[in-house]
Amino acid sequence: MPKRKMVRLRKSSADRKNVSGSRILNAVHEGALDLHSAGFIDKRRMRQYEALCLDPMPVYSSESIRELRDRYRVSQAVLASVLNTSLSTVRQWEIGEKRPSGPSVKLLNLLDRKGLQALL
Repeated sequence: MPKRKMVRLRKSSADRKNVSGSRILNAVHEGALDLHSAGFIDKRRMRQYEALCLDPMPVYSSESIRELRDRYRVSQAVLASVLNTSLSTVRQWEIGEKRPSGPSVKLLNLLDRKGLQALL
């Protein structure tokens, strides 16, 4: 009887939605996808599982905001306009008096990942 080769199939990290690095969340997400495709989970419940697997938003320090602004060669006023916030808020972020939160962090993350064109 010939020996059979065991082939392990692995999903690459790009195929998985390995956001937080948790194997448990990945297993829950894959199980939820299977149940959704079989019709046992509706779209609304699937969105809740998807929300669990989202990347945590990075923390933007005053230095990282300054570096981001320098990378795209924009002034504080232009960055404020792109992020739909005030010039004084951007100034306070850069000197460390305030930290961006909520939608501003999401927009900064989008700017960081996708570039200035994504926000224009």
